Amino acid sequence: MSGENTHQERQSSYRGFELLPVHLYVLLHLKRAGVDYAKMMARMTELDVQTINDAIRDLIELGLVERDSGSAIKRSKARFKKAFEVHKHHTYYRLSRRGDLLVRSIDERWLKSYFNGLFTDGWRVFRALAESSNFGEACRRSGLEECDWLREELLIHHFITPAGRKTSFFKLLCEFLGL
Repeated sequence: MSGENTHQERQSSYRGFELLPVHLYVLLHLKRAGVDYAKMMARMTELDVQTINDAIRDLIELGLVERDSGSAIKRSKARFKKAFEVHKHHTYYRLSRRGDLLVRSIDERWLKSYFNGLFTDGWRVFRALAESSNFGEACRRSGLEECDWLREELLIHHFITPAGRKTSFFKLLCEFLGL
């Protein structure tokens, strides 16, 4: 071994695959929930089910998420469920060992590198938006004069609505990240 740090690649990628914020959300959601299904994640974030399904499929291919087997699920395993035991009517997913290790490695330094890899001054903008009530205030907080390019980036990543308000997806992502 050469002793080099194996995490030299950009934090916004995992083994050469570009991790999008929706991928990050699914990982964090499964860490919190234990197991869950795509439709519930879509309902919570107000994203379409296909976006969540695509993210789950990508994460399965990377070995970060896996299907949960069995016909019933207990609340101790699915922490977001209200009933003590539920019969599965959907395909449930959980973090793999590799996915769990990735989520546990997320700290402020990782987040800073991740969001700066997504777009210019990404961490500063993300924090400003998290602490602001809307996009316009975030622009003022982050000290950016020209925000047209930024508005497009934030819309693409589902952080803001076309009107500039924060989305449910963004709010949940911030909550799961502890911001």
